[in-house]
Amino acid sequence: MRFTNISYLKLAVIGIAVFALAGFAWTGGLAPRVDNTVVGSLGDADREAVSAAAFKEASKVLFSARCANCHPAGDIPTQGDAMTPHAQGVTRGKDGKGVYGMKCTTCHQSENLEGDHLPPGVNTAAGWHMPPADQKMVFQGLTAGQLCRQLKDPTKNGGRKTAKEAIHHLEEDPLVHWGWNPGNGRTLPPMSYKDFMAKMHEWVENGAACPE
Repeated sequence: MRFTNISYLKLAVIGIAVFALAGFAWTGGLAPRVDNTVVGSLGDADREAVSAAAFKEASKVLFSARCANCHPAGDIPTQGDAMTPHAQGVTRGKDGKGVYGMKCTTCHQSENLEGDHLPPGVNTAAGWHMPPADQKMVFQGLTAGQLCRQLKDPTKNGGRKTAKEAIHHLEEDPLVHWGWNPGNGRTLPPMSYKDFMAKMHEWVENGAACPE
């Protein structure tokens, strides 16, 4: 077959187009657009801000009545959503379980008692209790930053040396879980347990930074 000049011209144009297309693809012109942001590439300052913000959000649960009633500044637990001083002259005691005939478990049994204003209860070997006198773990009256620093302090958090160990307590203690099953018409914490723990893990995984 004899090629005419026109045929040669067509072949040349096609060849140039093919090479140009290949070069365009090689340089990424045909590649899918990819966002330049790399997951997990937050800088230290950004991670600190994310961590502190997560704790501040989670602290709303810790400051709620369901948690803070057993974490007062003094030795008298508070009760109810208004967090008023506990009736019957109840006090902490050395081990956090009350004193003499006024032990916590005298009234607080292994489950919530049905009816208005009746004592709640929890099924745990330790029974209903406050933190012991030598590590009171105060929540009431603190700022989010102060509470955060306390949770990381082994001299104040039950000897837990890391923030990860500190939140492990929140995962395993039946008293913590009771806060979302308080019975007797008590209000629930301001976020679900799942969301609360997600925030606590976000706090730890980004460096356990504390709010101001």
